[in-house]
Amino acid sequence: MIVNILRFSFKDGTTEEEKAEVLAAMRRTSTVESASFGVVGQDLGDPASGYTHTYCVGVEDLAALERYLHDQVHLDGDRLVIPRIAKLSAVRLSDDPDPGLGEKIMAMHLAKVAKYPEWGQALETIPETSL
Repeated sequence: MIVNILRFSFKDGTTEEEKAEVLAAMRRTSTVESASFGVVGQDLGDPASGYTHTYCVGVEDLAALERYLHDQVHLDGDRLVIPRIAKLSAVRLSDDPDPGLGEKIMAMHLAKVAKYPEWGQALETIPETSL
């Protein structure tokens, strides 16, 4: 299982309606066929960290991750989500003992950036990012 956790906060000026749209898009993404589970909601960490919400999704393996990364629901959701995010931090974990798993996941991320350069450029517009 590969688990991706995204802690985030919204840009100043994001309306409650826009926040609800973002969270709904994330919930749709967390339920695509390649996702084993997903949770979207308030961040319960230290408020001083500046994160207000968290997205968590689990995928079974690298094959499922590949499908998840390129799922049209995910791509469409990111177009709505990314422009509204002010701060983003990713944490990934896995029960797979492969010591090269992190590098394989990063290679998949970079391949997605190469395939969808506008997606990679959009990520770069998030003011504070730790991927």
